[in-house]
Amino acid sequence: MESLVKSQSSRRTLLGGLAASSLAAVTRAAAEAGPFVLPPATSAVTPFSVRIPQTQLTDLNRRLSETRWPEREPVSDWSQGVPLDRLRSLMTYWEKEYDWRRAERLLNGFPQFRTQIDALGIHFIHVRSKHEGALPIILTHGWPGSIFEFFKVIGPLTNPTAYGGKAEDAFHVVVPSLPGFGFSDKPTEKGWNLPRIARAWATLMERLGYDRWVAQGGDWGAGVTTALGYIKPKGLAAIHLNWQFVFPEKLPSEGLSKDERRAVEAAGEFTKNGYGYFLEQATRPQTIGYALADSPVGQAAWIYEKFQAWTDNDGNVEKVLSRDEILDDISLYWLTDTATSSARIYWENYPASFAGRRIDIPVGASVFPKEIYRAPRSWAEVVYPKLIHWKELPKGGHFAALEQPELFVSEIWECFSKIR
Repeated sequence: MESLVKSQSSRRTLLGGLAASSLAAVTRAAAEAGPFVLPPATSAVTPFSVRIPQTQLTDLNRRLSETRWPEREPVSDWSQGVPLDRLRSLMTYWEKEYDWRRAERLLNGFPQFRTQIDALGIHFIHVRSKHEGALPIILTHGWPGSIFEFFKVIGPLTNPTAYGGKAEDAFHVVVPSLPGFGFSDKPTEKGWNLPRIARAWATLMERLGYDRWVAQGGDWGAGVTTALGYIKPKGLAAIHLNWQFVFPEKLPSEGLSKDERRAVEAAGEFTKNGYGYFLEQATRPQTIGYALADSPVGQAAWIYEKFQAWTDNDGNVEKVLSRDEILDDISLYWLTDTATSSARIYWENYPASFAGRRIDIPVGASVFPKEIYRAPRSWAEVVYPKLIHWKELPKGGHFAALEQPELFVSEIWECFSKIR
Protein backbone atom coordinates (compact mmCIF):
# COMPACT_ATOMS: atom_id res chain seq x y z
CA MET A 1 0.00 0.00 0.00
CA GLU A 2 2.79 2.40 0.94
CA SER A 3 4.46 1.56 -2.36
CA LEU A 4 1.24 2.28 -4.23
CA VAL A 5 0.78 5.64 -2.44
CA LYS A 6 4.33 6.63 -3.30
CA SER A 7 3.73 5.55 -6.87
CA GLN A 8 0.51 7.56 -7.10
CA SER A 9 2.21 10.53 -5.44
CA SER A 10 5.09 10.36 -7.92
CA ARG A 11 2.59 10.12 -10.75
CA ARG A 12 0.72 13.20 -9.48
CA THR A 13 4.03 15.07 -9.19
CA LEU A 14 4.96 14.06 -12.69
CA LEU A 15 1.55 15.02 -14.07
CA GLY A 16 1.68 18.29 -12.14
CA GLY A 17 5.07 19.02 -13.64
CA LEU A 18 3.80 18.15 -17.09
CA ALA A 19 0.75 20.35 -16.53
CA ALA A 20 2.93 23.25 -15.42
CA SER A 21 5.18 22.70 -18.39
CA SER A 22 2.19 22.55 -20.72
CA LEU A 23 0.76 25.72 -19.16
CA ALA A 24 4.05 27.51 -19.70
CA ALA A 25 4.11 26.29 -23.28
CA VAL A 26 0.53 27.48 -23.80
CA THR A 27 1.39 30.83 -22.24
CA ARG A 28 4.38 31.22 -24.54
CA ALA A 29 2.28 30.18 -27.52
CA ALA A 30 -0.43 32.67 -26.57
CA ALA A 31 2.14 35.41 -26.27
CA GLU A 32 3.49 34.50 -29.67
CA ALA A 33 -0.01 34.35 -31.18
CA GLY A 34 -1.19 37.88 -30.41
CA PRO A 35 0.19 41.33 -31.24
CA PHE A 36 2.83 42.86 -29.03
CA VAL A 37 1.15 44.57 -26.08
CA LEU A 38 2.88 47.21 -24.00
CA PRO A 39 2.82 46.53 -20.26
CA PRO A 40 0.95 49.13 -18.20
CA ALA A 41 3.14 51.97 -16.96
CA THR A 42 3.06 53.47 -13.49
CA SER A 43 4.90 56.31 -11.81
CA ALA A 44 7.65 53.80 -11.03
CA VAL A 45 10.57 53.48 -13.42
CA THR A 46 10.09 49.90 -14.60
CA PRO A 47 12.61 47.84 -16.63
CA PHE A 48 11.39 46.94 -20.11
CA SER A 49 12.51 44.64 -22.91
CA VAL A 50 11.20 43.86 -26.39
CA ARG A 51 10.05 40.56 -27.86
CA ILE A 52 7.84 40.91 -30.90
CA PRO A 53 5.62 37.82 -31.37
CA GLN A 54 6.73 35.61 -34.23
CA THR A 55 3.23 35.73 -35.69
CA GLN A 56 3.71 39.45 -36.36
CA LEU A 57 6.91 38.76 -38.27
CA THR A 58 5.21 35.95 -40.20
CA ASP A 59 2.32 38.27 -41.03
CA LEU A 60 4.78 40.92 -42.21
CA ASN A 61 6.45 38.48 -44.60
CA ARG A 62 3.07 37.33 -45.91
CA ARG A 63 2.01 40.90 -46.62
CA LEU A 64 5.31 41.64 -48.36
CA SER A 65 4.97 38.54 -50.56
CA GLU A 66 1.41 39.51 -51.55
CA THR A 67 2.14 43.14 -52.45
CA ARG A 68 0.19 44.61 -55.35
CA TRP A 69 2.73 46.85 -57.03
CA PRO A 70 1.95 50.00 -59.05
CA GLU A 71 3.29 50.56 -62.54
CA ARG A 72 6.79 51.93 -63.06
CA GLU A 73 7.25 55.69 -62.84
CA PRO A 74 7.58 57.55 -66.18
CA VAL A 75 10.63 59.49 -64.97
CA SER A 76 14.26 58.50 -64.35
CA ASP A 77 14.69 60.05 -60.90
CA TRP A 78 12.91 60.46 -57.54
CA SER A 79 10.78 63.41 -58.65
CA GLN A 80 7.55 61.35 -58.47
CA GLY A 81 8.58 59.49 -55.32
CA VAL A 82 10.46 56.27 -54.64
CA PRO A 83 11.42 54.51 -57.91
CA LEU A 84 9.77 51.11 -58.30
CA ASP A 85 13.02 49.18 -58.79
CA ARG A 86 14.62 50.72 -55.71
CA LEU A 87 11.68 49.92 -53.46
CA ARG A 88 11.19 46.39 -54.79
CA SER A 89 14.83 45.65 -54.12
CA LEU A 90 14.61 46.94 -50.54
CA MET A 91 11.35 45.06 -49.94
CA THR A 92 12.85 41.80 -51.22
CA TYR A 93 15.63 42.25 -48.71
CA TRP A 94 13.11 42.99 -45.94
CA GLU A 95 11.15 39.84 -46.74
CA LYS A 96 13.97 37.38 -47.36
CA GLU A 97 17.12 38.54 -45.56
CA TYR A 98 16.40 41.17 -42.92
CA ASP A 99 16.55 39.92 -39.31
CA TRP A 100 14.37 41.79 -36.80
CA ARG A 101 15.70 39.61 -33.98
CA ARG A 102 19.12 41.21 -34.54
CA ALA A 103 17.47 44.62 -34.10
CA GLU A 104 15.76 43.37 -30.95
CA ARG A 105 19.11 42.29 -29.55
CA LEU A 106 20.45 45.78 -30.23
CA LEU A 107 17.49 47.31 -28.42
CA ASN A 108 17.67 44.93 -25.49
CA GLY A 109 21.41 45.50 -25.23
CA PHE A 110 20.60 48.89 -23.69
CA PRO A 111 18.82 49.38 -20.35
CA GLN A 112 15.23 50.23 -21.27
CA PHE A 113 12.42 51.43 -19.03
CA ARG A 114 8.84 52.67 -19.02
CA THR A 115 7.24 55.14 -16.65
CA GLN A 116 3.94 57.01 -16.60
CA ILE A 117 4.08 60.78 -16.97
CA ASP A 118 0.94 62.91 -17.36
CA ALA A 119 -1.14 59.70 -17.64
CA LEU A 120 0.96 58.37 -20.54
CA GLY A 121 3.48 55.54 -20.57
CA ILE A 122 6.86 56.81 -21.80
CA HIS A 123 9.55 54.42 -23.02
CA PHE A 124 13.20 55.37 -22.76
CA ILE A 125 16.75 54.12 -22.77
CA HIS A 126 18.88 55.17 -19.81
CA VAL A 127 22.61 54.49 -19.78
CA ARG A 128 24.65 55.85 -16.89
CA SER A 129 28.32 56.62 -17.36
CA LYS A 130 30.98 55.08 -15.14
CA HIS A 131 32.81 58.42 -15.07
CA GLU A 132 32.40 60.64 -12.04
CA GLY A 133 30.87 64.00 -12.81
CA ALA A 134 29.13 62.84 -16.01
CA LEU A 135 26.58 65.36 -17.28
CA PRO A 136 23.02 64.03 -17.84
CA ILE A 137 21.70 64.58 -21.38
CA ILE A 138 18.33 63.80 -22.93
CA LEU A 139 18.41 63.10 -26.71
CA THR A 140 15.15 63.42 -28.66
CA HIS A 141 14.45 61.96 -32.10
CA GLY A 142 11.90 63.16 -34.65
CA TRP A 143 9.88 61.73 -37.56
CA PRO A 144 10.54 59.45 -39.36
CA GLY A 145 13.36 58.80 -36.91
CA SER A 146 13.37 56.80 -33.71
CA ILE A 147 15.57 55.81 -30.80
CA PHE A 148 17.60 53.77 -33.32
CA GLU A 149 19.12 57.07 -34.50
CA PHE A 150 21.22 57.34 -31.35
CA PHE A 151 22.54 53.80 -30.96
CA LYS A 152 25.95 54.63 -32.45
CA VAL A 153 26.51 57.62 -30.15
CA ILE A 154 25.44 56.23 -26.78
CA GLY A 155 28.77 54.42 -26.26
CA PRO A 156 31.02 57.41 -27.01
CA LEU A 157 28.86 59.76 -24.94
CA THR A 158 28.75 57.52 -21.87
CA ASN A 159 32.29 56.15 -22.14
CA PRO A 160 34.35 58.76 -24.03
CA THR A 161 37.74 57.40 -22.97
CA ALA A 162 37.07 54.30 -25.07
CA TYR A 163 36.46 56.49 -28.15
CA GLY A 164 39.26 59.02 -28.04
CA GLY A 165 37.58 61.45 -25.67
CA LYS A 166 38.30 62.51 -22.12
CA ALA A 167 36.62 61.40 -18.90
CA GLU A 168 35.33 64.94 -18.41
CA ASP A 169 33.39 64.58 -21.71
CA ALA A 170 31.14 61.88 -20.22
CA PHE A 171 27.34 61.96 -20.15
CA HIS A 172 24.58 59.97 -18.53
CA VAL A 173 22.35 59.39 -21.58
CA VAL A 174 18.54 59.33 -21.66
CA VAL A 175 16.82 58.57 -24.99
CA PRO A 176 12.99 58.64 -24.82
CA SER A 177 10.52 57.58 -27.50
CA LEU A 178 8.16 60.43 -28.35
CA PRO A 179 4.49 59.91 -27.38
CA GLY A 180 2.86 57.80 -30.08
CA PHE A 181 6.22 56.52 -31.32
CA GLY A 182 7.92 53.17 -30.74
CA PHE A 183 7.27 51.72 -27.29
CA SER A 184 5.76 54.83 -25.71
CA ASP A 185 1.99 54.84 -25.31
CA LYS A 186 -0.26 56.30 -27.99
CA PRO A 187 -2.13 59.35 -26.70
CA THR A 188 -5.88 58.81 -26.58
CA GLU A 189 -6.65 62.49 -26.19
CA LYS A 190 -5.50 65.54 -28.09
CA GLY A 191 -3.06 68.01 -26.59
CA TRP A 192 0.32 66.28 -26.77
CA ASN A 193 2.05 69.22 -28.44
CA LEU A 194 5.71 70.25 -28.10
CA PRO A 195 5.37 72.18 -24.80
CA ARG A 196 3.54 69.25 -23.20
CA ILE A 197 6.22 66.79 -24.35
CA ALA A 198 8.92 69.17 -23.09
CA ARG A 199 7.29 69.30 -19.66
CA ALA A 200 7.11 65.50 -19.64
CA TRP A 201 10.84 65.33 -20.41
CA ALA A 202 11.56 67.68 -17.51
CA THR A 203 9.53 65.42 -15.23
CA LEU A 204 11.42 62.39 -16.52
CA MET A 205 14.82 63.93 -15.77
CA GLU A 206 13.66 64.93 -12.30
CA ARG A 207 12.29 61.41 -11.71
CA LEU A 208 15.67 59.96 -12.67
CA GLY A 209 17.28 62.11 -9.98
CA TYR A 210 19.03 64.64 -12.21
CA ASP A 211 19.14 68.18 -10.83
CA ARG A 212 21.35 69.62 -13.60
CA TRP A 213 21.10 68.40 -17.19
CA VAL A 214 21.20 69.33 -20.86
CA ALA A 215 19.05 68.48 -23.89
CA GLN A 216 19.66 67.79 -27.57
CA GLY A 217 17.48 67.18 -30.60
CA GLY A 218 16.87 67.31 -34.34
CA ASP A 219 13.63 67.41 -36.38
CA TRP A 220 10.69 67.19 -33.92
CA GLY A 221 13.35 66.48 -31.32
CA ALA A 222 14.70 69.95 -32.05
CA GLY A 223 11.18 71.24 -31.55
CA VAL A 224 10.91 69.56 -28.15
CA THR A 225 14.38 70.75 -27.18
CA THR A 226 13.57 74.29 -28.33
CA ALA A 227 10.39 74.17 -26.23
CA LEU A 228 12.51 73.12 -23.26
CA GLY A 229 14.63 76.21 -23.91
CA TYR A 230 11.53 78.41 -23.79
CA ILE A 231 10.12 76.75 -20.66
CA LYS A 232 13.46 76.66 -18.83
CA PRO A 233 12.51 73.88 -16.39
CA LYS A 234 14.46 73.58 -13.17
CA GLY A 235 17.79 71.87 -13.80
CA LEU A 236 18.11 72.55 -17.55
CA ALA A 237 21.55 74.10 -18.06
CA ALA A 238 21.77 74.33 -21.87
CA ILE A 239 20.50 72.86 -25.14
CA HIS A 240 22.03 71.75 -28.45
CA LEU A 241 20.21 71.64 -31.79
CA ASN A 242 21.15 70.09 -35.12
CA TRP A 243 18.19 71.87 -36.73
CA GLN A 244 17.68 75.48 -35.70
CA PHE A 245 14.31 77.23 -35.89
CA VAL A 246 15.55 80.79 -36.34
CA PHE A 247 13.79 81.83 -39.54
CA PRO A 248 12.54 85.46 -39.31
CA GLU A 249 8.78 85.92 -39.22
CA LYS A 250 9.19 88.70 -41.79
CA LEU A 251 12.09 88.89 -44.22
CA PRO A 252 13.56 92.23 -45.28
CA SER A 253 12.84 93.17 -48.88
CA GLU A 254 16.56 93.50 -49.63
CA GLY A 255 19.97 93.24 -48.05
CA LEU A 256 20.07 89.49 -47.35
CA SER A 257 23.53 87.99 -46.98
CA LYS A 258 24.64 85.00 -49.05
CA ASP A 259 23.93 82.60 -46.15
CA GLU A 260 20.53 84.18 -45.54
CA ARG A 261 19.58 83.88 -49.22
CA ARG A 262 20.71 80.26 -49.15
CA ALA A 263 18.37 79.54 -46.23
CA VAL A 264 15.43 81.33 -47.85
CA GLU A 265 15.90 79.46 -51.13
CA ALA A 266 16.19 76.06 -49.43
CA ALA A 267 13.11 76.68 -47.28
CA GLY A 268 11.19 77.77 -50.37
CA GLU A 269 12.22 74.67 -52.28
CA PHE A 270 11.13 72.47 -49.38
CA THR A 271 7.69 74.07 -49.10
CA LYS A 272 7.26 73.83 -52.88
CA ASN A 273 8.45 70.27 -53.56
CA GLY A 274 8.99 68.47 -50.26
CA TYR A 275 6.12 69.53 -48.04
CA GLY A 276 3.33 67.21 -49.14
CA TYR A 277 3.93 64.59 -46.43
CA PHE A 278 3.87 67.39 -43.81
CA LEU A 279 0.50 68.75 -44.90
CA GLU A 280 -1.06 65.29 -45.07
CA GLN A 281 0.12 64.31 -41.59
CA ALA A 282 -0.69 67.75 -40.18
CA THR A 283 -4.24 67.89 -41.54
CA ARG A 284 -5.34 64.26 -42.04
CA PRO A 285 -3.19 61.93 -39.88
CA GLN A 286 -6.04 59.45 -39.47
CA THR A 287 -6.58 59.16 -43.22
CA ILE A 288 -2.94 58.54 -44.09
CA GLY A 289 -2.75 56.15 -41.13
CA TYR A 290 -5.24 53.74 -42.71
CA ALA A 291 -2.99 53.25 -45.72
CA LEU A 292 0.27 52.99 -43.80
CA ALA A 293 -1.07 50.74 -41.04
CA ASP A 294 -2.33 48.22 -43.59
CA SER A 295 0.61 48.05 -45.98
CA PRO A 296 4.23 47.49 -44.96
CA VAL A 297 5.33 48.54 -48.44
CA GLY A 298 3.36 51.78 -48.10
CA GLN A 299 4.91 52.39 -44.67
CA ALA A 300 8.37 51.65 -46.03
CA ALA A 301 8.02 53.96 -49.05
CA TRP A 302 6.70 56.79 -46.85
CA ILE A 303 9.86 56.65 -44.72
CA TYR A 304 12.45 55.49 -47.28
CA GLU A 305 11.82 58.57 -49.40
CA LYS A 306 12.80 60.82 -46.46
CA PHE A 307 16.00 58.91 -45.79
CA GLN A 308 16.89 59.43 -49.46
CA ALA A 309 15.94 63.13 -49.53
CA TRP A 310 17.37 64.21 -46.20
CA THR A 311 20.72 62.42 -45.97
CA ASP A 312 24.01 63.57 -47.42
CA ASN A 313 24.26 61.08 -50.29
CA ASP A 314 25.27 60.97 -53.93
CA GLY A 315 21.86 59.77 -55.07
CA ASN A 316 21.92 56.45 -53.23
CA VAL A 317 21.00 56.56 -49.56
CA GLU A 318 22.22 52.99 -49.10
CA LYS A 319 25.80 54.22 -49.46
CA VAL A 320 25.24 56.33 -46.32
CA LEU A 321 22.96 54.08 -44.28
CA SER A 322 22.90 50.30 -44.46
CA ARG A 323 19.73 48.49 -45.46
CA ASP A 324 19.56 47.10 -41.96
CA GLU A 325 19.70 50.59 -40.44
CA ILE A 326 16.94 51.79 -42.76
CA LEU A 327 14.77 48.75 -42.08
CA ASP A 328 15.36 48.81 -38.32
CA ASP A 329 13.60 52.16 -38.28
CA ILE A 330 10.86 51.18 -40.73
CA SER A 331 10.25 47.89 -38.89
CA LEU A 332 9.85 49.70 -35.59
CA TYR A 333 7.06 51.83 -37.05
CA TRP A 334 5.41 48.79 -38.65
CA LEU A 335 5.65 46.35 -35.73
CA THR A 336 4.40 48.89 -33.18
CA ASP A 337 1.62 50.08 -35.54
CA THR A 338 2.53 53.71 -34.96
CA ALA A 339 2.09 55.20 -38.42
CA THR A 340 -1.06 57.04 -37.33
CA SER A 341 -0.08 57.95 -33.78
CA SER A 342 3.31 59.28 -34.87
CA ALA A 343 1.73 61.36 -37.65
CA ARG A 344 -0.43 63.14 -35.08
CA ILE A 345 2.55 65.12 -33.79
CA TYR A 346 2.17 67.15 -37.00
CA TRP A 347 -1.54 67.73 -36.34
CA GLU A 348 -0.85 68.73 -32.73
CA ASN A 349 1.65 71.39 -33.79
CA TYR A 350 0.03 72.71 -36.97
CA PRO A 351 0.30 75.36 -38.29
CA ALA A 352 4.04 75.23 -37.81
CA SER A 353 6.78 77.70 -38.66
CA PHE A 354 10.53 77.65 -39.18
CA ALA A 355 10.64 80.68 -36.89
CA GLY A 356 11.24 80.46 -33.16
CA ARG A 357 11.10 82.74 -30.14
CA ARG A 358 14.09 84.01 -28.23
CA ILE A 359 15.78 81.48 -25.91
CA ASP A 360 17.57 82.92 -22.91
CA ILE A 361 19.63 79.91 -21.83
CA PRO A 362 22.91 78.72 -23.41
CA VAL A 363 22.37 77.22 -26.87
CA GLY A 364 24.74 75.23 -29.07
CA ALA A 365 24.13 74.61 -32.78
CA SER A 366 25.63 72.24 -35.34
CA VAL A 367 24.68 72.94 -38.96
CA PHE A 368 24.93 69.94 -41.29
CA PRO A 369 25.14 70.68 -45.03
CA LYS A 370 22.25 68.47 -46.18
CA GLU A 371 19.78 69.69 -43.57
CA ILE A 372 16.38 70.70 -45.01
CA TYR A 373 17.63 74.25 -44.74
CA ARG A 374 20.79 75.59 -43.13
CA ALA A 375 20.21 78.41 -40.70
CA PRO A 376 22.63 81.35 -40.96
CA ARG A 377 24.50 82.42 -37.85
CA SER A 378 23.21 86.00 -38.20
CA TRP A 379 19.65 84.83 -37.51
CA ALA A 380 20.74 82.44 -34.76
CA GLU A 381 22.53 85.16 -32.81
CA VAL A 382 19.27 87.15 -32.62
CA VAL A 383 17.20 84.23 -31.33
CA TYR A 384 19.97 82.68 -29.21
CA PRO A 385 21.66 85.59 -27.39
CA LYS A 386 23.60 83.07 -25.28
CA LEU A 387 24.99 81.14 -28.25
CA ILE A 388 27.88 79.08 -26.84
CA HIS A 389 28.68 76.94 -29.87
CA TRP A 390 28.21 77.27 -33.63
CA LYS A 391 29.77 75.11 -36.30
CA GLU A 392 28.96 74.35 -39.92
CA LEU A 393 30.01 70.78 -40.63
CA PRO A 394 31.54 69.45 -43.86
CA LYS A 395 29.18 66.48 -44.28
CA GLY A 396 25.98 65.02 -42.91
CA GLY A 397 22.27 65.67 -43.14
CA HIS A 398 19.00 65.60 -41.24
CA PHE A 399 19.69 62.37 -39.32
CA ALA A 400 23.00 63.62 -37.95
CA ALA A 401 23.62 61.10 -35.16
CA LEU A 402 22.82 58.19 -37.47
CA GLU A 403 24.70 59.46 -40.54
CA GLN A 404 27.78 61.00 -38.95
CA PRO A 405 28.05 59.65 -35.39
CA GLU A 406 31.69 60.70 -34.91
CA LEU A 407 31.01 64.30 -35.95
CA PHE A 408 27.85 64.36 -33.88
CA VAL A 409 29.62 63.14 -30.74
CA SER A 410 32.49 65.59 -31.26
CA GLU A 411 29.95 68.42 -31.51
CA ILE A 412 28.20 67.38 -28.30
CA TRP A 413 31.51 67.08 -26.44
CA GLU A 414 32.67 70.50 -27.63
CA CYS A 415 29.37 72.30 -27.13
CA PHE A 416 28.68 71.25 -23.58
CA SER A 417 32.29 71.57 -22.46
CA LYS A 418 31.43 75.29 -22.28
CA ILE A 419 28.95 74.84 -19.42
CA ARG A 420 30.40 71.99 -17.34
